[in-house]
Amino acid sequence: MPSWTDDLRFAYQPVVNLTTASVTALEILARPETGDVLADARRDPRTDVELAGLAVRAAARHEALLPLHVNVFAATVAALPGLPSLDRVVVAAGRRPWEITLDVGPPFGGVPRRGLVAAVAELRRRGYRICVDGVGDGDLPLRLLTRLAPDLVKLDATLVAGLPQDAGSRAAVAALRQLCDGFGALLAAEGVETERQCAAARGAGAQLAQGNLFAPPARRPAVDIHRPAVAAPPPAAAGPREPRIAQFVQPAALLPLSASAEHVRALLTGSPGISSVMLVDAGGVPRRAVHRDRFLLSLSGRYGHALYADRPAVKLADCPRTVPLDATAWEVLDVVAADERSRTGDDVAVVDGAGRCVGMVHLADIVRALAESRVEEAARLNPLTRLPGSDTVNAEVDRRIATGRAFALSWLDVDGFKQVNDGAGFAAGDELIRSVGRTLADAATGRRAARIGHIGGDDFLVLTDPDGPDGPEPIAAAVLDTAWSAGGLPVTLSLATVVCPPGSVTDHRQAAACLAPLKKSAKSLRGASWVLARPGAAGQEVRRGAGAARASGPGGESGPARAPGAGTGTGAGGGATASAQVARRGDGVAGAAQARA
Repeated sequence: MPSWTDDLRFAYQPVVNLTTASVTALEILARPETGDVLADARRDPRTDVELAGLAVRAAARHEALLPLHVNVFAATVAALPGLPSLDRVVVAAGRRPWEITLDVGPPFGGVPRRGLVAAVAELRRRGYRICVDGVGDGDLPLRLLTRLAPDLVKLDATLVAGLPQDAGSRAAVAALRQLCDGFGALLAAEGVETERQCAAARGAGAQLAQGNLFAPPARRPAVDIHRPAVAAPPPAAAGPREPRIAQFVQPAALLPLSASAEHVRALLTGSPGISSVMLVDAGGVPRRAVHRDRFLLSLSGRYGHALYADRPAVKLADCPRTVPLDATAWEVLDVVAADERSRTGDDVAVVDGAGRCVGMVHLADIVRALAESRVEEAARLNPLTRLPGSDTVNAEVDRRIATGRAFALSWLDVDGFKQVNDGAGFAAGDELIRSVGRTLADAATGRRAARIGHIGGDDFLVLTDPDGPDGPEPIAAAVLDTAWSAGGLPVTLSLATVVCPPGSVTDHRQAAACLAPLKKSAKSLRGASWVLARPGAAGQEVRRGAGAARASGPGGESGPARAPGAGTGTGAGGGATASAQVARRGDGVAGAAQARA
């Protein structure tokens, strides 16, 4: 009796890395010639798993060496925890689970969330990589996406289609990139048809892509594909952190530790693009690394083939250099620098949490990425202080909001800076700004949570943890306890801080809006001042500054003038500072003045 599998064919479409322009994997797509087996698979989890197994077998017949993407419905993963029948097919096809990415697709509605999360966790424990598919046009709640914490998120083609002309779609993709960065996932764009869509997807933060622009689905894996121009990571993804190597991972050529030198030679000569081979044990852990040039040179020498061809390849291999999947580009360079100079150009194996090889990175890609990130960073530095601008700090604020991390954002400026320039000259004003910037940078050194930004003129942003050694207090003390002057004129600083618990603000714009009234309150105090508050909380905490208002300069701007006998808030005349007395500010600054009286 004819089987439904008799009329089933498969097509292959490459997944392209937009940073390195290389093919990182093949997605296998079912193409039934009769019937509607996909609808049957959606209704019946066992049919869905059998379809996935057939896809893996089909790839084995084509001797496809690249990692594979195999589609399964979310309901299937929840109904058949572990997908045990797929395991058997993967092993029989000579594959390892960590070479398979399961594209878990919609619908998600009606699927037991707890069961789905537990099933995905089990699949990941056994080595499978997890992708959540169809994001942007399906029924996937963001809460479920964060709980699944996949390795890859694929944007639905309908969202990608509107990227070139729709600012809202681009903003949505950029926000998803921030979210993916929070739990360590890569972002891929599906259905890319044009160069404009590719450029827009990359500009919004997508790191991988697939679609007819690169190669349409075909019965055989494509040999020639359209490769996009290699570009630096977009500003939205750059931020203040080093590039993560996850976006530079290439497929690794893996062979068992027992492979002969002849087996390795056949693989290298038959695949000119392979620069190294990783010899792995039964658990997928890289034990030895074969460098293409050194290996073939040894075999091509006099008696080389006769001596080594039938012997284990480990005789001509080196100890592998490995880095974890969540490593940064600088950490890769540290590994390379610690090794022999003769191996500087060798590939570095990338391993997952269980030590299994999931790919490798080329040193040239890492060096280029670091150079480009430094160029991008330099372009965003303020030319006067060499500190990053507001974009860098704002990106980090949004990242902490997306990951549910509490933070304190502070706004610092010089009181009456116009009078400083008018009275002491702009050169003295510039030197004052440089000095404040150096003090902030020095105070932030060694504090991993601190970010300093110079947003222009005499205004600075300071991002820290809410409290503790990485909180705002040490940095505030460094700038507010200094007796500043410019051209012989005494100068004071005002600091406003908003402490944001998780969920209290939605983005950096809302946090900045909370700072505006705090800065106004701080500048209305006399001496070096510091006002702190929390979004939605009543009152403001005055931590520094005398209750009397500053004298106003020309045009109503507060200036550095003081009442007779007033101190800077730190010396003998500063007995009214909030370092000694902390007052709660209610409806106005007058409340603080009464508390100090």
